Amino acid sequence: MSFFDFFSSLDQKEIVDRVYAKYDQTYLLTLINKESLHYYDFLALLSPSAESVLNEMAIKSQFITKKFFGNTMLLYVPLYLSNECSNACLYCGFNKNANIIRRTLSLKEIEQEILFLKEKGFDHILLLTGEYPSVAGIDYLEEAISLTKKYFSSISLEVFPSTEAKYKQLVDAGATGLTLYQETYHLPTYKLVHLSGPKTNFAFRLNAPEEALAAGFRKVGLGALLGLTDWRFDSAFVGSHAKYLMNKFWKSDVSISFPRLRHTPSSLPLIFTVSDKNLVQMILAFRLFLPSSALTLSTRESAELRDNLMGLCITQMSAESKTNPGGYTSNLSTEQFSTDDNRSLKKIISCLNKKGLDPILKDWSNHFQGFNQEPA
Repeated sequence: MSFFDFFSSLDQKEIVDRVYAKYDQTYLLTLINKESLHYYDFLALLSPSAESVLNEMAIKSQFITKKFFGNTMLLYVPLYLSNECSNACLYCGFNKNANIIRRTLSLKEIEQEILFLKEKGFDHILLLTGEYPSVAGIDYLEEAISLTKKYFSSISLEVFPSTEAKYKQLVDAGATGLTLYQETYHLPTYKLVHLSGPKTNFAFRLNAPEEALAAGFRKVGLGALLGLTDWRFDSAFVGSHAKYLMNKFWKSDVSISFPRLRHTPSSLPLIFTVSDKNLVQMILAFRLFLPSSALTLSTRESAELRDNLMGLCITQMSAESKTNPGGYTSNLSTEQFSTDDNRSLKKIISCLNKKGLDPILKDWSNHFQGFNQEPA
């Protein structure tokens, strides 16, 4: 049974009813103090009622984070390889119908970017593309990974959905992680915002993280693009997806990211506001439900918010992000979205140190996965 099959069997009305049920404070405090949470407990902590116990959720989350992650914060840098895309997604700057400057980096240009980032001190990199396989497909990614692993100890990807066989090519090339956001688990909204292109295939995308883990990726990252629909709905199903994968691939890691629409395209027909308070509640609920999972907050968010969540529940952060291909060494293409926290890696490390946290720049060594290439 695939996750799409499992997802299709869920009673969505019951799940939504549980998320919006009224819970008294005593019951919620009991949940917070439990050793481990059931899925229905997680739904209760996503509820409007749980807004009254955010302080207690924060205290327990900080305890859990320190228990499983110590005082560490993994820092990574994204590198966009291509902004060419065959999808028409209303929320995305790479929409195929957008009149933007398109660019796909050559291997020489990729090397220029990674040398620049390596000099900064990064050792964990996230390679990203749009979805345009004829230009930046599996073969292109294999070459990019093979080049990047000469310099970086750990390589993750945020690329298009694929099959187990094709993902295995990327694992064999040296990639250890894959992030793939479903964007939204609400099918009517999914159809509304994905007008054309391969991304219109809801089920194929939903099953892709499972295909990736079956192919041998050490970890996958899940998430929804917050603001496309009710954040409580999407959070409930991100949680369900994560738990399904963790049960099926118990030796692998599943992380959760919280990308939020910040600068909304005018083409979107309807926007669901996700406040800072909403975002914090969501992250705290995930920490209590998935105590050993890495939780990621990118530079989409403000420096102030990211600083406040350091050491509380977030364990991974991006730094110095550019969202256009070649953005670190040139500025000859259009970005996917603008970032909010534009501090340097040194400044973020300084902030972490002041909070008593240890910045981690190397997530994984290819030696553990059978690769002999020593990073430069």
